[in-house]
Amino acid sequence: MCGRYALVSQPQELAAEFEFAAPIEIRPRYNIAPTQEVPVVRLDDAALPAAPDGAPRRPVVRQAEAGGGRRLDVLRWGLIPHWAQDPKIAYRTINARSETVATQPAFRGPFRRRRCLVPASGFFEWRKSDAAGRQPKQPHYVRRKDGRPMAFAGLWDRWQRADGDAIESFTILTTEANALVRPCHDRMPVILSPEHYDLWLDPQTPIERLRPLLAPCPAQWLEMVPVGRRVNNPRNDDSSCIVPLS
Repeated sequence: MCGRYALVSQPQELAAEFEFAAPIEIRPRYNIAPTQEVPVVRLDDAALPAAPDGAPRRPVVRQAEAGGGRRLDVLRWGLIPHWAQDPKIAYRTINARSETVATQPAFRGPFRRRRCLVPASGFFEWRKSDAAGRQPKQPHYVRRKDGRPMAFAGLWDRWQRADGDAIESFTILTTEANALVRPCHDRMPVILSPEHYDLWLDPQTPIERLRPLLAPCPAQWLEMVPVGRRVNNPRNDDSSCIVPLS
């Protein structure tokens, strides 16, 4: 699964990675937790298809325009389907399993028409400190070896309250873990290759072309380092959360 991640890349790095026209001011986040509001990359409204399932399309928060019809929006982590009766469902929808995303009621509509990229500098996983499980789990930070930002495959939806206020939210797709992450967990985020960004965002892409993208990324892309246990508390959001232990 993916239950905690970081986004500390410089604005210039994000602009280059996601082809924005200008750098975007984003506060570094070292310990992003579910229900928090964070940036995702989506296509502009003009590029989105009509929503026959009744889901509205308009954004709640627009952060910055991007080239090629992309933009950066701030959404809440934990997808609330537009048909949900209770927004608390978001606590159960921070992740979507790639194997069942096309059939699960909360995700099948967004999977067809409302896909996004979730920028990240790395993510956290916890590993047992001893075979018997008596010691606290050791947190590890997983990042790209080349230092570039990564893009998780995401889905988004828009839920409207009875008073008219709206919440736009997202989920992160997961897949089976690769050889690097497997000692910590049997799942990991779907990390997309840059050449697949357009394919993922395009609402006209057939589902059959998306399925091959939902595999674990090559282990050689990544490195994993142990970090301190401050990351265990989501209230801690500073650079010490990603400093490797000596």
